[in-house]
Amino acid sequence: MKLAEITNFLEAIAPLNYQEDYDNSGLIVGNTNDEIHAALVALDCTEQIIDEAIAKNCNLIITHHPIVFKGLKKFNGKTYVERVVLKAIKNNIALYAIHTNLDHVAHGVSAEICKRLGIVNAKILAPKNNLLKKLVTFCPTAQADELRNALFTAGAGHIGNYSDCSFNLNGTGTFKGGDGANPYVGEIGLQHQEAEVRIETIFKVQDERKILLALLENHPYEEVAYDIYPLANKLENVGAGMVGWLPQEMEVNEFLHNVKEKMQTKVIRHTALLQKKIKKVAVCGGSGSFLLKDAIAAGADAFITADFKYHEFFDAENKLIICDIGHYESEQFTSNLLIDNIQEKFPNFAIRLTEHNTNPINYYI
Repeated sequence: MKLAEITNFLEAIAPLNYQEDYDNSGLIVGNTNDEIHAALVALDCTEQIIDEAIAKNCNLIITHHPIVFKGLKKFNGKTYVERVVLKAIKNNIALYAIHTNLDHVAHGVSAEICKRLGIVNAKILAPKNNLLKKLVTFCPTAQADELRNALFTAGAGHIGNYSDCSFNLNGTGTFKGGDGANPYVGEIGLQHQEAEVRIETIFKVQDERKILLALLENHPYEEVAYDIYPLANKLENVGAGMVGWLPQEMEVNEFLHNVKEKMQTKVIRHTALLQKKIKKVAVCGGSGSFLLKDAIAAGADAFITADFKYHEFFDAENKLIICDIGHYESEQFTSNLLIDNIQEKFPNFAIRLTEHNTNPINYYI
């Protein structure tokens, strides 16, 4: 298949505009018109992973972490990043990363942690804002239903678990066609009054082009009047971390043992054990210390994530238990998540899970 078929699918489940500003998700090496016959999935892209792809005849590598975060000015092979990129190009291997955009969707990295730990009724811990826009347009009453339905089909009008959402207000529009105009109603040179409906609906920013095409193709007027407003509202199903509930509350030691076993981690760095049972749990794959205040505000009894610094452990202030399970350990099942999604969409495509552990951290036990 064409590489574009896979990248379009991945960007449908985790849109690129959901990633953080510092990130570099997306196609890093390769051309979307290239033919892809097999893919290798890993958490990181290292020289070892490139060699594995070559050995397994995979010409696409999909990873969670991008191999390139910052701009590369030279390709001399002096760093592992340069060597990986050079080897990928020499062997015609495409590199694709799906990082913080996959972190920020409700079916992404943190959801996989919840699944592994049996956490239920999970929701986004810190929803993102500035991902929504509002469309306002004015349509003749007789064509309003058709236009609304076209906008809904294009992706507008979704609020939480509800679809086809809009606000409508009846009014009167006026216009006068000039020379060269071809008005749908009215006569050139005469002011016309038309019973119209003001239609308001919201859409995700990445769908703006589709929404505008639907508007212009289905509105009867030659010149379509419309406004688009950016919204500061939070998109509740997009953002960092998740918080949910254990089916049954657990004693602290039982909870930590369960986390250690289910997340396959050798060690858990944690704050003082509180004398209460664990019921509500917040999670975040990767570096999640920035979400500590959100986890506390959500009333979590424990917060599972990675990369807490020494002084940041004090910030728990005995309000919850910080459980730092390690960066790799918190994200290691992301590869399984990606393979499951890709296989469901492309059941006949050859996709393989790496045999290598790319964790750069070792433990002396």
